[in-house]
Amino acid sequence: METKANFVRAASLEDVERAGRLPVRVEGHSLALFSTGGRVYALDNRCPHMGFPLHRGTVEDGILTCHWHHARFDLESGGTFDQWADDVRIFPVEVRDGEVWVDLTPRGDRCEYRRSRLRDGLERNISLVMAKSVISLLEAGEDPAEPFREGLLFGARYRRNGWGAGLTIHTCMMNLLPRLQPEDRPRALYHGLSAVAGDSDGTPPRFPLRPLPDTAADLPTLKHWFRRFVEVRDAEGAERCIVSAARSGAGHRQLADMLFAAATDHRYIDAGHPLDFTNKACEALDVAGWEHAGLVLSGLARGYANAGRMEESNSWRNPVDLVEILDDAFEQLPAALEAGREHHKKGWSGREELVPVLLGEDPQAISDALLSALREGAAESELAGTVAYTAALRIARFPTSNEFGDWDTALHTFTFANAVHQGLRRAPSPELLRGVFDAAMSVYLDRFLNVPPARLPEPDGEEDPEALLKELPDLLNRQQQVDEAGRLVARYLAAGDPDRLMAALGGLLLREDRDFHTIQAVEAAFRQYEALRGRQEGDAVLVAATRYLAAHSPTVRRQGQTYTIARRLQRGERIFE
Repeated sequence: METKANFVRAASLEDVERAGRLPVRVEGHSLALFSTGGRVYALDNRCPHMGFPLHRGTVEDGILTCHWHHARFDLESGGTFDQWADDVRIFPVEVRDGEVWVDLTPRGDRCEYRRSRLRDGLERNISLVMAKSVISLLEAGEDPAEPFREGLLFGARYRRNGWGAGLTIHTCMMNLLPRLQPEDRPRALYHGLSAVAGDSDGTPPRFPLRPLPDTAADLPTLKHWFRRFVEVRDAEGAERCIVSAARSGAGHRQLADMLFAAATDHRYIDAGHPLDFTNKACEALDVAGWEHAGLVLSGLARGYANAGRMEESNSWRNPVDLVEILDDAFEQLPAALEAGREHHKKGWSGREELVPVLLGEDPQAISDALLSALREGAAESELAGTVAYTAALRIARFPTSNEFGDWDTALHTFTFANAVHQGLRRAPSPELLRGVFDAAMSVYLDRFLNVPPARLPEPDGEEDPEALLKELPDLLNRQQQVDEAGRLVARYLAAGDPDRLMAALGGLLLREDRDFHTIQAVEAAFRQYEALRGRQEGDAVLVAATRYLAAHSPTVRRQGQTYTIARRLQRGERIFE
């Protein structure tokens, strides 16, 4: 359909030629008119980078230079020579009887332009471009899944080492979106996209392998080969098995089962990161579409093959050989599962008795208690959720007298336990069930991080929830407010709405410069809370997330400043003033 022109008078030709450049306001549009080389040009007067008036710039050889950050534009087309700026909108000009007329008709697909600029921002790691693009797309009604998919596929293609912290942050942010206030959702996507761009910046692209040609190998065979290649640290062989399985038409549960089996063939590999990354990759594909499974999941292979294995770690071998305890337990797993099937209908009621054992100091008793729970009918995911809860308690009870880096030790156990829990909900298997035992042993090893244990805060009388919620941002503006923040949240949850609290915590997370582990802590806690909603254990999980966030606040907040500039530009504010 042809666009109908909408010419309106802007100025007299004499005025424009005499001034050389002239700012005008025409039907709500702020324009800059330039007379050079015998022609008149009309452009949006706001520099697309940060809004400085372009009529204050300089024109030479047909190039307009903004004097604020020296962005350069082709006067004819509006195209920029500096990719950290955007193209400036131009308006067709006609001169009629000594008057300058400009056509205000909108041209081009602004959403498509913003999508292309989002790709530019990812490729060049330009945070402001990504922020402006996401804000514009979401305000135009774009499904957040679209920019998320763009970032996911970019990171999967352009980071040689495959899946890493950037894509994990990106997926965490997408998972947090439903819990956030609407105004915080573009900010979350911006954080995720920036993490992907930063993680890929300066690295060679990844060249994915093709599937095996016309192979007759079925999925069980590919799974067996995959695990064997991981065992001997052959990343390329493992990767080709993944893409071949995806090409064969395997469903998401089958692919997840194949990956999780290899992730638990050895004990707590790389402090749980490979299994957590696998869970996040599956969650990312739930949003972006499993048709991208070959590209996305194959990026996990290198992390599997190169992972450190806790069988090689002194802490898992001495003074107690935890690996020997686990190997013995794994031999008993099939019988325990078979015995437990008889009790599934009546359900399992031993959670309350299991928690103190898991938090205790006897690893053999921990292993025996987990096997007993299975024999009594505990579902695999139910058992995993109990272990994840005890891992959260390690954070909730973490005393600030510990070394600061020990927060990460407790965090790794929690995010691993959460990933095992989510994985068992997706694709339960005896192989992945081993991860529950691994997580329980890591909880055991973390016991010294609760010496002396911080007390779980309790409500201390009737409170005004809204007043408490207003106090929280100021509290996290100060360092060393870990215990105070935990107490405030416990007081709030006694009478307040947990959904409002999670939205507030999400907003407070986003105002800080992104920190991989803090984002993991909050996202995993929100996941675990959903399984515990309405129970006192759920409150303890949110207290744990708050304490971890408080321990890592405040930061410089450079990212927040960039996002604020993008939002003000979208609103048309005059930042230069």
